[in-house]
Amino acid sequence: QVQLVESGGGLVQAGESLRLSCAASGRTPAINAIGWYRQPPGKQRELLASISSGGDTNYADSVKGRFTISEDIAKNTVYLQMNTLKPEDTAVYYCNAGLHYSGEYYPSINYWGQGTQVTVSS
Repeated sequence: QVQLVESGGGLVQAGESLRLSCAASGRTPAINAIGWYRQPPGKQRELLASISSGGDTNYADSVKGRFTISEDIAKNTVYLQMNTLKPEDTAVYYCNAGLHYSGEYYPSINYWGQGTQVTVSS
């Protein structure tokens, strides 16, 4: 099974940047991708970006051009670089281990981290 731990969140002002990390331990043969999600207060969890083990990526329109997902295979870590942060980016950010298939990300039910809080002030 896979265990995921998010880190790197914090309190920043609008326009600043943060880099989140998702550290994975353990492996499941069926898992070949990581997705970054966020859940603002009182709202649904949404997919922001995903990356496959082969480096294929996709992004939500809301963060395209501002956020970048990347991976360090040797460190078993996936990153989310978040630039030009806005107050509406305030949320708990989660990573999930899942699958890439035909260019889309499919999350697993069981493999979620505990989340890391990102707060952006104006």
